[in-house]
Amino acid sequence: MVTIAHLVKKAVQGNQFMLEAMSRDLVSFGNLASSLKADIEKELGKGVKESAIVMALRRYADEIGDFSKQTESQKMHGEIIMRTNVMDVNVVKSPSFSARIKDLYNVIDVEHGDIFNIILGNNEASIITNEKYKDKLDKFLKGEKIISREFELVAVTLRFAGKDFLTTPGVIFSAVRRLAWEHINILEIVSTMTELTFIVHKKDSNRAYNLLQELVE
Repeated sequence: MVTIAHLVKKAVQGNQFMLEAMSRDLVSFGNLASSLKADIEKELGKGVKESAIVMALRRYADEIGDFSKQTESQKMHGEIIMRTNVMDVNVVKSPSFSARIKDLYNVIDVEHGDIFNIILGNNEASIITNEKYKDKLDKFLKGEKIISREFELVAVTLRFAGKDFLTTPGVIFSAVRRLAWEHINILEIVSTMTELTFIVHKKDSNRAYNLLQELVE
């Protein structure tokens, strides 16, 4: 059964800034309820009192606030590594590309610390590496359908000392929330057992570094 509480959560969950504002008690619940009233009534098919929406908002804000306090207080042992001059190439995942993925290891010198991340989606693939490989990568991808190329990027990596990152709820949420609140666009997210990497534009890199520093000790 669809309830006012359900519709309130649905209305605000997709807005990171609204969630952050609610967790920090920066929102006028009366004004927000007034703006949500028409949509909620439309979905319910009947009239709704603003006071009922306000009550649902307050309860949800308490849930968000409790979770935010938990994630804010969590600091994990680790370090932050920032790598500059990074590029991100997005291509259609064709049969020919999939068959040749392993050959990329002959193009990029990973043994000497160069960046190489490949993210495979259902229909697309992203290749993240150093800009110095631009010409070699263009040659490798000849004949493939390129969706986008992004340059002047930076990889900001949170490297945790243990595997608690995988079993601690809210780590990725807390990091993404910090960046989103400061209007920092994340192009890619790459994670492993002990590392969480954000690919951002060069102009945002210093702010991203400082914000993510709050997650580690």
